[in-house]
Amino acid sequence: MVLTGQEVAEHNSRDSCWVIVHGKAYDVTEFLPEHPGGPKIILKYAGKDATEEYDPIHPPDTLDKYLDKSKHLGEVDMGTVKKEQKEHDPDEEARQDRIARMPILEQCYNLMDFESVARQVMKKTAWAYYSSGADDEITMRENHTAFHKIWFRPRILVDVEKVDFSTTMLGTKTDMPFYVTATALGKLGHHEGEVLLTKAAKKHNVIQMIPTLASCSFDEIMDAAEGDQVQWMQLYVNKDRSITKKIVEHAEKRGCKGLFITVDAPQLGRREKDMRSKFTDVGSNVQSGSTTDNSQGAARAISSFIDPALSWKDIPWFQSITKMPIILKGVQRVEDVIRAVETGVQGVVLSNHGGRQLDFARSGVEVLAEVMPVLRERGWEDRIEIYIDGGVRRATDIIKALCLGAKGVGIGRPFLYAMSSYGLPGVDRAMQLLKDEMEMNMRLIGCSSVEQLNPTLIDTRGLNMHTTSVPVDNLGMAIYDPLVNPAAKAKL
Repeated sequence: MVLTGQEVAEHNSRDSCWVIVHGKAYDVTEFLPEHPGGPKIILKYAGKDATEEYDPIHPPDTLDKYLDKSKHLGEVDMGTVKKEQKEHDPDEEARQDRIARMPILEQCYNLMDFESVARQVMKKTAWAYYSSGADDEITMRENHTAFHKIWFRPRILVDVEKVDFSTTMLGTKTDMPFYVTATALGKLGHHEGEVLLTKAAKKHNVIQMIPTLASCSFDEIMDAAEGDQVQWMQLYVNKDRSITKKIVEHAEKRGCKGLFITVDAPQLGRREKDMRSKFTDVGSNVQSGSTTDNSQGAARAISSFIDPALSWKDIPWFQSITKMPIILKGVQRVEDVIRAVETGVQGVVLSNHGGRQLDFARSGVEVLAEVMPVLRERGWEDRIEIYIDGGVRRATDIIKALCLGAKGVGIGRPFLYAMSSYGLPGVDRAMQLLKDEMEMNMRLIGCSSVEQLNPTLIDTRGLNMHTTSVPVDNLGMAIYDPLVNPAAKAKL
């Protein structure tokens, strides 16, 4: 039986709430109180087509997974569905004008340029989600500026005609010492979402880490891989361990080559740009209603399942359910790296979640400079692979991390911005720019391979001084989107 739009439209209340997604009707009445984004956003689309709102923040298989089959009501004749009259939106009109006048791709010479363009052409809510950091965003900015406290000590008269910056990560040979790190909600920036990053990673032979909170389904992203392309999986641990076990076993069965367990997010940080962009309804108030009200921002809305009770005692359980290498993502101190080695995991990512969790957490590269001498002193440097992420914007940043002893670095936001602005060609160019920068800077530092990079090539004396001045970064500061105070109400 095919439903009509009128039949669906009659179920437009909290007592009987139907929505249309991709031409099919669903009864979400009982699901309303459980929805991570709160009931308000669903009720806005009660009896209507919610596809446009649903798509960017839900993998396509979400309803099949979480809504009982009895609530799947069947196909809807979309010709009978009343088209919503969109209100005139001057902000969207201005954005479309900026899109029409955006710079051509060839004008982007570095990763910062993509961020500059993205800020102009992305929807306000999407930009707020991608660009936001925790609290005063001190850590988010420090992640980038920390690299400016490290200076080179180049070697001269070295034969650098042929430069090879390929390396191995968790046993996989990769053409460049970076990977595409996990970032949520790819479809906020581009309708193809994370599969677009998969295609770019294949072209440049780099590894992609698949996010738990992707807009595309896990299988879609795995299916987009070609040949022997390697992918890792980032895991937010669910309070229901049976769900976590099922996810991990499925990832291994599908051929994932690494399990990156996020350990720095027992609760998601307070990202005020993201929260402020949700204040669209007059009188909405964060303090009232559900604690996961959508006014808390996209991050809180999609993450209520994460288990704050996750602890060291859970690691043996993970080791018992998978043969994939286990990497702890979000380690921020030497003592925890040592414990990770003793626990027998295969790696750690020194990371503060892109500055989105604890403000005033130190940068990954600063922690790296502290960790590696301790591991070398114990003779443990080969017992575990050390990665960092956060703030990497230049090949010189990658080289500095490798000189310190990192196996590779994760890059997230820059590829999202390139994707949001220019689609696949944008991500392709961003990766190629890094490749070109790597070749040039490896030559200039006097190294022809990754193996030759070592601590004698850098001066890190200013790295742990948080009062140290750094050169003014015009590109970085020009595109940094400052936090703002509450705006005055509009005139009636």
